[in-house]
Amino acid sequence: MADVKETRFRVEGMDCASCASKIDTAVRRMPGVSDVSVSVTAGTMRVEHDAESDLEAIRRRVSGLGYAVTPAGAVAEKPAAQHEHGPNCNHDHGHSHDDGHDHHDHAGHDHDAPKTAAIEGLHGHDHGPSEGPWWKGKKGRLTILAGAALVVAYAVGHLFPDIETYAFMIAMVVGLLPIARRAIMAALAGTPFSIEMLMTIAAVGAVVINATEEAAMVVFLFLVGELLEGVAAGKARDSIRSLSTLVPKTALLDEDGRTKEVPAETLAVGAVILVRPGDRISADGTIIEGESAIDEAPVTGESTPVRKDVGDTVFAGTVNGDAALRVRVTAAAADNTIARVIKLVEEAQESKAPTERFIDRFSKYYTPGVVVVAALVAILPPLFFGGIWSEWVYKGLAVLLIGCPCALVISTPAAIAASLSAGARRGLLMKGGAVLEGLGKLTAIAFDKTGTLTEGKPKVTDVVAFSASAEEVLRLSAALEAGSSHPLALAILAKAAEDGIVPPVATGSRALGGKGVTAAVEGKEIFLASPKAAAERVALSAEVQAATTALNDDGKTVSMLIVDGVLAGAIAMRDEPRADAAAGLKALRDLGIKTVMLTGDNARTAKAVGAELGIEVRAELMPEDKQRIVGEFQREGFVVGKIGDGINDAPALAAADVGIAMGGGTDVALETADAAILHGRVGDVALMTDLSKRTMRNIVQNISLSLGLKGVFLVTTIIGITGLWPAILADTGATVLVTLNALRLLRPIK
Repeated sequence: MADVKETRFRVEGMDCASCASKIDTAVRRMPGVSDVSVSVTAGTMRVEHDAESDLEAIRRRVSGLGYAVTPAGAVAEKPAAQHEHGPNCNHDHGHSHDDGHDHHDHAGHDHDAPKTAAIEGLHGHDHGPSEGPWWKGKKGRLTILAGAALVVAYAVGHLFPDIETYAFMIAMVVGLLPIARRAIMAALAGTPFSIEMLMTIAAVGAVVINATEEAAMVVFLFLVGELLEGVAAGKARDSIRSLSTLVPKTALLDEDGRTKEVPAETLAVGAVILVRPGDRISADGTIIEGESAIDEAPVTGESTPVRKDVGDTVFAGTVNGDAALRVRVTAAAADNTIARVIKLVEEAQESKAPTERFIDRFSKYYTPGVVVVAALVAILPPLFFGGIWSEWVYKGLAVLLIGCPCALVISTPAAIAASLSAGARRGLLMKGGAVLEGLGKLTAIAFDKTGTLTEGKPKVTDVVAFSASAEEVLRLSAALEAGSSHPLALAILAKAAEDGIVPPVATGSRALGGKGVTAAVEGKEIFLASPKAAAERVALSAEVQAATTALNDDGKTVSMLIVDGVLAGAIAMRDEPRADAAAGLKALRDLGIKTVMLTGDNARTAKAVGAELGIEVRAELMPEDKQRIVGEFQREGFVVGKIGDGINDAPALAAADVGIAMGGGTDVALETADAAILHGRVGDVALMTDLSKRTMRNIVQNISLSLGLKGVFLVTTIIGITGLWPAILADTGATVLVTLNALRLLRPIK
């Protein structure tokens, strides 16, 4: 296993499942290659091979089919690439030279010209840039030329009926010649039953039985269908690549108080950039100066700007609102959140779903089967039942065209690619079609508490006044905690700042191990401590003890403030549930999914949060306990999803049917689980499961549409109602309809 390596290539010019199938077949036959996975939408190919494999020979084999091929990253050991990502994973997170910008130069540069010039256009699809108007591509020009030849043939046939047959034959050859050449190349590379081969047989057969007009029309309609298919595939491809255009090309680098404009891709980790109001932020980073509302809609889909202050994280591609910010860069261009999202989605699209693998296997037998059925339709009736040869050969050719598997083969990957892209734009990352399918089947979801259902940091919930006012209690407590980085101290300071309280200066501050902190403030001795430590200094009345117990029962941590030996008040803090946690859990229950909280936290705190959110609680668990409970649910017949932070929940994440990491966009969140919710919204879990179910419905629709149309036209062709024209429309039309139906999944997720 250790000597199996994995290399990813960028492949320019693919736009349908037929492309992927030809490349897959050709590369799989190369020495040393153990597995191949091709993504049409991402424009990538992943090859698993041994250490002796000739990568240049693989590249030449694919370029021999008419594609521009470039390596997309360094060779990686397969186990490390796929199974051993950890928090310090340092493998390629996106390639700065291939980050979704327009890299089509390999089809035209001199070093590739000798290899590709002779075979340009040998495949059924345009292998030049997919950008720009459709009529500027080779595919568009060929379609226009074939259409013009057809119009000329009709005009010549009308004026000179005697040569009508030859005019249509010439019109047919204009479009068919490139198709036939591609069919031969595909056959030599190991795909004899390609769409181009079936098309070529049907067109030549139509000429043999003197149906030249229909032969020319069928070739033209085939080219139109492929053109439409390419446009639709381009939309799916652009949906995720367009993310890369969100990141500005330049940044204002702040050095020694002076700013200068530099390319964003040159920013190093630790550099400081200036972001003016209205500017797009050019790198992932942390705010070190300034406060502003950040519009994160381009990256997260969140419609309301988010207020960000010093210490908060910002993402590349988001828009600064109303104030200038100084931001310390935390990730290089190739490692920023958007680059990693793009790479993860591309890799996910290379991973086939179970449904897709079944369709691929089915089509390998289906296409030769269609050829056999078409031959039987053409031969048996005239041979044994006195049928007319020309009539039944015509019907056999129509059956050949009807049976083309394009729509069927594209039905699943088109839907999955669109779904993965739509999810990524919302911050929902799913590592492949199998995960996407699995999400829709979940019947139970186990949540971690801290940082998943809750914010992960305590907040002041109550300021209780005893002998001093609530404002005074908060003011003096903040004075004690100034400069501390302890989470409880930060909570008190944040509350004081929120209420506009400026804490006075404390002197002689010192911590009393395990008890609290003491200092002199404005000439008074101040002591902030736990209730137990406070009780050692002052007597706590029954009223105070009752109030403390009530706060503790709500899962809150209580600190008491003593001023000159007198109990002044108390501050209660708790790691509060995320704002959307209750609604997100209700959305899951409405979908019929069982929810449970698995936490290592103490039972009282966990039950208080659970009661507020309306979720079943299992508390005081070790990591192995969480794994055991997931297994128990599975034995009870549940399909279990586990949601956590990707580190201490690792055993349970691995044991679950689908492991989902919550929040942050960290290496761990992106690498260790099957899926990740980057922006920490509990409601996104329900959106993810709903997206999965919609995708599976879309796939069923696509398969039904493609097979249903073929079935209808097969019957009408055999009984003589329809002929070659409707047959080709049944194929290319179904392919376009299936692709457009899949693209409906690209609509923004609500």
